Amino acid sequence: MAGRILIIGACGQIGTELTLKLREIHGNDQVIASDIREGAEELMESGPFEILNATDDAHIRKVIHDYEVKEVYLMAAMLSATAEKAPMKAWDLNMDSLFHILNIAKEGIIDKIFWPSSIAVFGPTTPKDNTPQTTVMEPTTVYGISKQTGERWCEYFHRKFGVDVRSLRYPGIISYKTLPGGGTTDYAIEIFHEALKNSAYTSFLAEDAGLPMMYMDDAIKATVEIMEAPAEKIKVRSSYNLAAMSFTPEVLASEIKKHIKNFEISYDPDFRQSIAESWPSSIDDSTAREDWGWKHEFDLEKLTTTMLKGVSATLKTQN
Repeated sequence: MAGRILIIGACGQIGTELTLKLREIHGNDQVIASDIREGAEELMESGPFEILNATDDAHIRKVIHDYEVKEVYLMAAMLSATAEKAPMKAWDLNMDSLFHILNIAKEGIIDKIFWPSSIAVFGPTTPKDNTPQTTVMEPTTVYGISKQTGERWCEYFHRKFGVDVRSLRYPGIISYKTLPGGGTTDYAIEIFHEALKNSAYTSFLAEDAGLPMMYMDDAIKATVEIMEAPAEKIKVRSSYNLAAMSFTPEVLASEIKKHIKNFEISYDPDFRQSIAESWPSSIDDSTAREDWGWKHEFDLEKLTTTMLKGVSATLKTQN
């Protein structure tokens, strides 16, 4: 391919698996991983890695120049629960990093950007069931405010300067390969670890807190597909709704009980419950399916069996 790919925030939950997938597709040397800290051994050993602060414009430009980068995946962000504890730090990281990359693209130095948005862009006034692509967006979290603002800037830079930026509104992402990074949907990963270790879990969300969820493989698949799609098919330049399944902690626990008969769940909602209540319970992603052919592969049953098998194997290697 002409030019290399740079992933900023490559050591995060999504970034780690995205890096490995892109290296599998394009070749290890073609995909430059970067983060403010070193990451998993497999990521570090499979290709080039740079220590990089996502808010350091000069260093980002140097890495892009040195490696002849033409595509950037900006995965660095402070997530919902963590951002509520450090609002200004979250705003600075989430917004400054985006402006740096948009401006570099505006100058013609890079050709294409992927920037992830989130269901956090929606708020309490948004229709909760089957949330449309275009709807009321009044986020009440620091993370959601930064993502909604970022969507507007992405669309502006595309319309005003022709920047080829592409985005997905990720739901809760579930994976056994990397630890969660401080999000409101983290319970859906923690529950599998605790079910296998202790046959019990205390959820920080209420039993009926329904949220859109997705297995990591589907999230990576969608990210690769939207970036590979012809530009004329990408008609939404703010961010696309993306969905696979929706469930509550109670429903997920019931599915796990089919495999671990003595598993018990209890509930002790904390500050993340109010965040969850401000988000949709299900998402209408028909626009993504129509525009560039998005189609998910994992349902709740397949997710549960895959997670139990993966987490079980991980726990065995740790013991």
